[in-house]
Amino acid sequence: MPADDQVGEGVSADLAVFLRKAADGRPVTIVPSVCGGCGGRVFFVLVDDVEGGAERMCAGCSGGAFIADSEEFWEDADPGEACCPCGSEEFETAVAFSLADDGSVRWVTVGLRCRQDGAVGVYADWKIDYGPTDHLLTMV
Repeated sequence: MPADDQVGEGVSADLAVFLRKAADGRPVTIVPSVCGGCGGRVFFVLVDDVEGGAERMCAGCSGGAFIADSEEFWEDADPGEACCPCGSEEFETAVAFSLADDGSVRWVTVGLRCRQDGAVGVYADWKIDYGPTDHLLTMV
């Protein structure tokens, strides 16, 4: 990974590499999703891959959270449950925030790693066209 990338503790190596490749050469900060209620790292995830947006629910305690700014437009979204080709719906979740030259977030990419077979993929991504954006880095 490029020296200017940052990967948060607890992101599996294969998911980090996959998200890095999805960033098309832009510097990224990759942050793992961790449940604020129980500290869990396995989630069921609803995604809108057309508009862009995601909401995760902890497999351990059912606590939910929106990813990045998804809540702002979730009312207009048409989300579906993320599902691996193997049939599993439980995922390690991480978010790659692509950064502009000034360090602001310009793109959000939600990557999931199946807990059953280890398959990785991008399930939703969307552009950020406003500022400031620092708050997004904690909303995973």
